Amino acid sequence: MLSVLFMTAGSCAFFRVHLCAGGPCSLCPTGKSNSSTMADDKDVLRDVWFGRIPTCFTLNPDEVTEREAEAYYLLLPRVSYLPVVTDKVKKHFLKVMRAEDVEEMWFEYEGTPLKWHYPIGVLFDFHASNTVLPWTITVHFKNFPDEDLLHCSSNSVVEAHFMSSIKEADALKHKSQVINDMQKKDHKQLWMGLQNDKFDQFWAMNRKLMEYPTEDGGFRYIPFRIYQTLSDRPFIQKLFRPVSPEGHAHTLGDLLKEMYPDALTNDGEQKRYQVLIHGIEPLLETPLQWLSEHLSHPDNFLHICVVPVPTD
Repeated sequence: MLSVLFMTAGSCAFFRVHLCAGGPCSLCPTGKSNSSTMADDKDVLRDVWFGRIPTCFTLNPDEVTEREAEAYYLLLPRVSYLPVVTDKVKKHFLKVMRAEDVEEMWFEYEGTPLKWHYPIGVLFDFHASNTVLPWTITVHFKNFPDEDLLHCSSNSVVEAHFMSSIKEADALKHKSQVINDMQKKDHKQLWMGLQNDKFDQFWAMNRKLMEYPTEDGGFRYIPFRIYQTLSDRPFIQKLFRPVSPEGHAHTLGDLLKEMYPDALTNDGEQKRYQVLIHGIEPLLETPLQWLSEHLSHPDNFLHICVVPVPTD
C-alpha cells in the first residue's frame, strides 16, 4: 500500500489518499459494506470540503470611485459558489463607490467573465490552475456581460440552481428515488450546509445520495461533466455506468477514453493535458464509483477539468 500526499492546486489544504494496485485502498476487496467504506474515507470528504483558494479581489479601474479602492483578500472555498461567499467583497468596494454607480456585481479573470453557477474550484482549475497564487479576480459593477453570464439577483437563485443540479444527479444515480423520498426540510439542510460551510450538516443528508445496493456495485450512472479549454461547448455530459456489462469497475481512464480520448497520453507521447478534479490529478486507474462518492462537488456531480500542461 502506498500513501500519497497531494496538495490541491490553489489550496491551503493537503489531501491524503491511500492507494493500492486497484486504486484507493478502500476499493480493494475487504468484504466491507458500502456504508463502512464511506465512514473509512470521511477524511477524504473533509479535506475536499475544506479546500481553499487564496484570492485577491481588485476593482476594475474603469469603475467610478470616490477614493482609491484597496484590494480585498479572501480564502475562497472550492466547493461553494461566488455569489454565496463574496458578500464581504461587495461591502468592501461599495465603501468607495456612489450608489448611482453600482449595478449588478460580476467577476472576471484575465478578460474572461466567471460563471457564478460553476463551483469556485472548477472556475479556478479551468481558468487559472497554473497561475501564481493568490488568484487575482477583477470585480465589476457596470456593463454586465449578458451574453456570457446568467444574472444572479440573490442567493435564492443560487439555491435553485444548486438543488436543480442535485436532482439531476440523483436522476442519473437512483432514478430520482432518493431525492424524491426526502422532505423539503431535507433539501433545505443540504443547501444550508453548503451556504454556511457546515460539513457535518451537509453530509448528514448527502450521505443518503451516495448510497446504493451492494449487489449493484455502484450508481446507475455517474453524474459527471468534463470541461475542455479547447472547445466551444461548455462541457461533455453523457450517460456512463460505473460498472461494465462484464462486471468490471470502470476507471477514470475508461471514462476519458470514451468521452475525451485526446486527454490521454499514448505511449511515447509527451503529456499534453492535465486532468484535474479538485485541483489534483487522480490516477487514471482510480475507480469512477469511488471518485463519484468522494470527489464529487456538493451538487453531486464529478467536475473534471482537462487543461493543457503548462509550457514554462
